[in-house]
Amino acid sequence: MKDDLLKIFNNLENPTPIPNLDRHSRVMLIDGMNLFLRNFAIINYTNETGSHIGGISGFIRSLGYLIRNNNPTSVYVVFDGIGSSVNRRNLVPEYKSNRSNSRITNWDVFDNLEEENESKYDQMARLVHYLRCLPIKVVSMDRTEADDIIAYLATTLSETKNSKVTIVSSDQDFLQLVNKNITVFRPMEKKYYTPAMVTEKFGVLPENFILYKTLAGDSSDVVKGIKGMGKKRIIKLFPDIVKHKMDLEDLFEISEVNLKKNKAYPQILFEQSNLEKYFKIMDLSNPLIDENDEENLDGLIEARTFNYKPKEFLNLYKEDGMGNAIRNVQTWLSECFGTLTSFNK
Repeated sequence: MKDDLLKIFNNLENPTPIPNLDRHSRVMLIDGMNLFLRNFAIINYTNETGSHIGGISGFIRSLGYLIRNNNPTSVYVVFDGIGSSVNRRNLVPEYKSNRSNSRITNWDVFDNLEEENESKYDQMARLVHYLRCLPIKVVSMDRTEADDIIAYLATTLSETKNSKVTIVSSDQDFLQLVNKNITVFRPMEKKYYTPAMVTEKFGVLPENFILYKTLAGDSSDVVKGIKGMGKKRIIKLFPDIVKHKMDLEDLFEISEVNLKKNKAYPQILFEQSNLEKYFKIMDLSNPLIDENDEENLDGLIEARTFNYKPKEFLNLYKEDGMGNAIRNVQTWLSECFGTLTSFNK
């Protein structure tokens, strides 16, 4: 007992040194559109004039929550650019064709789809003004999807800066990037996907997750896959998918060798050209970014962030009649974003 007390007092006098951190140490990459649309659809918050502000208020509250719970040293919020899906639709014309704004998401607030869409676009534009008041980096590039930008940043930061990266998105495509330095936080599940978590849930290594999706399909991206394919069947047909990294050619070779052993093998070979296209549009290890954009992103990584303007943020907050959307908003700003400025070296 006495020895335990002495250890405690010694630790108080000689605390464990905190390692030196810089802006690259713990990086958070947020899929901006994904987080915004989730808040827009589920938060009914309106201001005194009756205008819906749930998208903005929900997003910035979520942003604060994420920073408090992850303690990043830098934050990037990434949005799709204009014409972002063009490159993938050139490969697969039906890509994301089922994501059109064909239905209203919140009948409690909006009378029709046109009214809802107008509010959605207005709030997104206004949100960028808020974000530009904070010590974070806002990224968007024409003809480039947020997925590609996030994939490039995550890989580059983890490999060149040894950053511990957390990707925030409900998009399963990012699970293929998970490794010892890259984790994916899925807000809908409130779960952090590490390599062990990916393998536990899907039965494959993270680096083989794209093969899993190519075979199983993905209705959100209109990737058809192979009918009847699920986790158990994929592992049964390709047991090595759990043990070591594989590529699409490995699956085709195995299917050829075992052609007569299971009806799924000839089915896979029959769909080879389609599977190759689907694989390419989901492969974030080769993001669809040109050299100029890569150079711009490299420059962004090296750039410091000086845009902390709490007064301007509070003016926007007041103008939009946010009221009690955030309790003690000044304290909230200081606690969530004040610390980020100290890593801006």
